[in-house]
Amino acid sequence: MLSDIERRLYTSPGEYIDSDHPAMRKHAAWVTACAATDEGKAQCLYLAVRDEIRYDPYLDYRALDVYRASSVLEARRGYCVGKASLFAALARAIGLPARIGFADVRNHLATKRLLETVGSDVFAWHGYVEVYLGDRWVKVTPTFNDTLCAKLGVAPLPFDGTSDALLQPFDAEGRQFMAYLNDHGTFHDVPAKFLVGEMARLYPKLCASMAGQGELKGDMEREAEEDAAAMRR
Repeated sequence: MLSDIERRLYTSPGEYIDSDHPAMRKHAAWVTACAATDEGKAQCLYLAVRDEIRYDPYLDYRALDVYRASSVLEARRGYCVGKASLFAALARAIGLPARIGFADVRNHLATKRLLETVGSDVFAWHGYVEVYLGDRWVKVTPTFNDTLCAKLGVAPLPFDGTSDALLQPFDAEGRQFMAYLNDHGTFHDVPAKFLVGEMARLYPKLCASMAGQGELKGDMEREAEEDAAAMRR
């Protein structure tokens, strides 16, 4: 059971989980308007973040707006940390305690280009969310949108409002998809400035700017289609 202090802490806004932003409150209220329970509201928010916010790992990780919930909502795209930040902010905006967590994961089904750019199949500081429902913290991962999942050959990750929704260990054909390697724990707010440094240290090519563009351009869904076509040839 959460103490009063913990409940106030995890429903209060942060610099990056900016649940007090007017757009956040408006969107959260709109998305959950038809839900009668906290679990139903969490499900609605999950689907909205998972599918309406496009997963995009080709971002300028030096830009702090990449980690800020209101900026992700406005851009309609984000990578795992930005999408987790948004889910946590929307949950707090309607009074659901939420916090962000981080783990290192091994991703077996990233696109060929992304793996080459990252230089590894290990993705450090993957973002997820814990939301307090039914007297327990429930882990939620609203990372991969449904259209991208279809192209990667994996079912979208479901969330029933009560059970943990962690990334799928296997794809639709039984191939290993994701594996959790190391959990870094949970935080009240995104440690954005720390992540800027870690991303640059761990993935210098991914974080490098393209001349005159300010970010590395890419399209995960197109890349997934091209990879699938190459395998069929």
